Amino acid sequence: MGQQRRKARRTRAGKNPPGRRDELTHGGATAERVVVAPVANGRRAAVRGGRPDGRSPRALRPVRITPGYIKHAEGSALIEMGHTKVICTASVEEGVPRFLRDSGRGWVTAEYGMLPRATNTRSEREATRGRIGGRTSEIQRLIGRVLRSVLDFERLGERTVRIDCDVLQADGGTRTASITGGFVALAQAFDGLVRSAALRESPIREAVAAVSVGIVGGRPVVDLDYAEDSQAEVDMNVAMTASGRFVEIQGTAEHAPFTQAQLDRMTALAAESIRELFAAQRAALADVGAALSGNVVKPRHRSES
Repeated sequence: MGQQRRKARRTRAGKNPPGRRDELTHGGATAERVVVAPVANGRRAAVRGGRPDGRSPRALRPVRITPGYIKHAEGSALIEMGHTKVICTASVEEGVPRFLRDSGRGWVTAEYGMLPRATNTRSEREATRGRIGGRTSEIQRLIGRVLRSVLDFERLGERTVRIDCDVLQADGGTRTASITGGFVALAQAFDGLVRSAALRESPIREAVAAVSVGIVGGRPVVDLDYAEDSQAEVDMNVAMTASGRFVEIQGTAEHAPFTQAQLDRMTALAAESIRELFAAQRAALADVGAALSGNVVKPRHRSES
């Protein structure tokens, strides 16, 4: 009878439903085993500890940048970071806003938007509402600010470049992906202007990229997906130049204030990951003949096109 009860206990323990904790007893002490549970959208999420997709705290999601994705635009790129996918285009126009007329300087501005089903539930198009939401306005101003920070506008002359970032699928980090992909589209557009003799040299001083970091479950992690972002104690976006200088740090304590040591750890993680993003940008630009050597984008010579 005692053996049957022990067997029944073992059977129940081996059939715990997903998401429950198993408690193992070792010499009177209780050790907790984390159970990895499937979630509704087919992804795996650790109930406690670990990351939803099994990455280490310092690991980026798989990154893929496809340059020249839109044939009509002067510059374009599809950037994929995990399940997040954003199309970035660069359109060149003659002329500048009124406040820059007769200055000899150019301008870069950005727009950002999401497809209605880029997220789990459909969102109404902002064009239907007749106004741009506060989040959209904040993000597109961020993208424009960051990209302008690495440009010499006197080299551009009185031209305007419009960066359009359209989110096809959102799984966290859309604004940082837009910056990283937007730079590739911008560099490709400038490469075309140099090859066509419209510009003598690229206005780009150095590359720029961005990534999200945060604190999830008490640990600093990089490149948060939506599952992590929705639970993060701290959420931060970091944009840096190829020379290692910060352009933007946006950080918010969602639950409790964070320490200087935690801030230093998060910015160090961001810097490490952004260096990987620069490598991805270089590879993408090399595919279209615009070499990113060191910090500077070097368009191919006109005779090579």
